[in-house]
Amino acid sequence: MNSEASIHAEKARTGPGPRPVRRIVTGENAQGRSIFVLDGPAPNHTTDPGSPPAQVIWVTGEAAAPGPDPAPAGKEFGFHSKGGSLLRVVDFPPDDSYDQKQLARFLDDHGVRDEGSARHFWFHKTQSIDYAIVLEGEIHALMDEGETLMRAGDILIQRATNHSWSNRSGKPCRMAFVLLDVEPGARL
Repeated sequence: MNSEASIHAEKARTGPGPRPVRRIVTGENAQGRSIFVLDGPAPNHTTDPGSPPAQVIWVTGEAAAPGPDPAPAGKEFGFHSKGGSLLRVVDFPPDDSYDQKQLARFLDDHGVRDEGSARHFWFHKTQSIDYAIVLEGEIHALMDEGETLMRAGDILIQRATNHSWSNRSGKPCRMAFVLLDVEPGARL
């Protein structure tokens, strides 16, 4: 099955919701020549009802699953991978569609929620440097002090700071995140 057909098959299987991400992975054959080893829909999807739809595309470090696919279907991941990287695509729904109690539980389960007087329900902090790339739509990036509107093509470098995402557009916003684990006190 070609990659376009497999994407359509995955969409038919999963029903309405965000479209699957096509994952293309390279490697080498027995002669050391570069080849494509995977080409199709990313199999790992978020199943937590408290979080926005997300697909983990690739993982390195301690969180990577053993075997040939470090991000297989059914494997749960934290916000980042100790000693490595995590590539995730997230489809943020509009703010008014969240069950804020479920999201708070999701953030608490991962130990990242801002338990102070956060000005938005998504505020959290991770021990990672995150390259946050808006692929489609728009979203507000919020800091403890200040915010900025991000649109398709914009990239935010989140350096282990308290932050939040606020989608006020009325439409989903698709973002890609490259999350890199960092040690406390590391130069970011």
